[in-house]
Amino acid sequence: MFDLISKSKETLKNDLLSGLTVALALVPEAVAFSFVAGVDPLIGLYSAFIIGLVTALCGGRPGMISGATGALAVVVVSLVANHGVEYLFSAVVLMGLIQILAGVLRLGKFVRLIPHSVMLGFVNGLAIIIFLAQLSQFQFKNAAGKMEWLNSSDMGIMLALVALTMAIIHFLPKLTKAIPSSLAAILVVTGLVHIFGLNTRTVIDMASVGGGLPQFHLPSVPFNLETLKIILPYSVILAAVGLIESLMTLQLVDEITETRGRANRECVGQGVANVITGFFSGMGGCAMIGQSMINVKSGGRGRASGASAALFLLFFIVLGSGLIEMIPLAALVGVMFMVVLGTFEWSSVRILGKIPKSDAFVIVLVSTVTIFTDLAIAVFCGIIVSALVFAWKKSEVINSTNYVDEQGNKHYILKGPLFFGSVQSFTELFNPKEDPKTIYIDFSDSKVCDYSSIEVINKIAEKYRANGKEVYIKNLQPDCQSVIDKAGKVFNAKHATS
Repeated sequence: MFDLISKSKETLKNDLLSGLTVALALVPEAVAFSFVAGVDPLIGLYSAFIIGLVTALCGGRPGMISGATGALAVVVVSLVANHGVEYLFSAVVLMGLIQILAGVLRLGKFVRLIPHSVMLGFVNGLAIIIFLAQLSQFQFKNAAGKMEWLNSSDMGIMLALVALTMAIIHFLPKLTKAIPSSLAAILVVTGLVHIFGLNTRTVIDMASVGGGLPQFHLPSVPFNLETLKIILPYSVILAAVGLIESLMTLQLVDEITETRGRANRECVGQGVANVITGFFSGMGGCAMIGQSMINVKSGGRGRASGASAALFLLFFIVLGSGLIEMIPLAALVGVMFMVVLGTFEWSSVRILGKIPKSDAFVIVLVSTVTIFTDLAIAVFCGIIVSALVFAWKKSEVINSTNYVDEQGNKHYILKGPLFFGSVQSFTELFNPKEDPKTIYIDFSDSKVCDYSSIEVINKIAEKYRANGKEVYIKNLQPDCQSVIDKAGKVFNAKHATS
């Protein structure tokens, strides 16, 4: 799964053709995200090339496409506006170092703890963001600099070409899979526009994509603590957003391809890519869910797909800009609309009324927050809400079976975990005033999970002692005993000898 060159010619052909399709779709995306960040379009294009190539070679998920993304562009807007583009390059280098550290510390495994409801919300939110981002292609700037919708004739042509693109992508695979349907759609629509001389916007109307090879460049900023204070907050946010989006996209590609990527290796790969990008005047980036879906659904599975997409993009920048600038924006919008339809989890809408209300709330919450803020905040909100719901449900699980033995001692046989969320329910199980003089708390079917557990046991023991009674703990499991042992003198309840 991790070979650069696929072992069959058919798979290699699919990788190369899907890579070409992705490269065509990367151009307007990279240019658009450059405008969002307030930097030159070539900066976004160079970033897409370097990040795409390095992650394809070094990352942990073959078939996943990385490049300059809108999620990161939004973060750096104020940095570029207030301090200039050189500080952006420095922040990207530091961002990459943080991501490498995350991979070395094996933090990538924590993505497995993200609930499925958060994953659904993430996917739906990104699909909506991709859709909304395309709407700007149906608008133009008037003389006053304000955005207006296209007039009726231009809008009609645009919509017709978008519909034709989507129809080709949908129906062509039923006839042949010799060429990726997205690539075929772009070629057909481009041909029709130029043969019939249709009046519609093309890539050149956004910006020129021509340029030379990226040049090594040390960021021109003072290397002192003041610079670090400026860029560190941005670098931390960029690293977090980049890793979350990359690792969740990795999980999505895993599900579609029924294979498994390597999360920690992807962290390192993303970090290395961003360090290099920062030293080549790039704006940074991460995995791109839209382009990854185009690649996978066009047959791209190996590392050659991502590497070829990056190399095709460089070819367009250096030598083929004239050809790319001829492509109608309507064709690229149609491709992205099909990505939206394929990315959005429509099943999540149907199951909202059938799943627990808490999960339905998390799906809607993450989707909404993703649209109005950013991905990192949305995922954190979803995880926090899911964790609170889990803690609340588990807090209601703990209970006990009680009996008094022949010696008159009372036994509490606990069931369920004892942790910060269940301490209140645990406290309510006992009656220090009415219980006999000796109490045994049996943990054979329970667990002592955290410091809150130790503290509540201590409080129960103190209440019984205040009434002239004694509490004994018995049948602690080995892992629970280790929690008690680490507490040392902090734990003051007695252990039963039998």
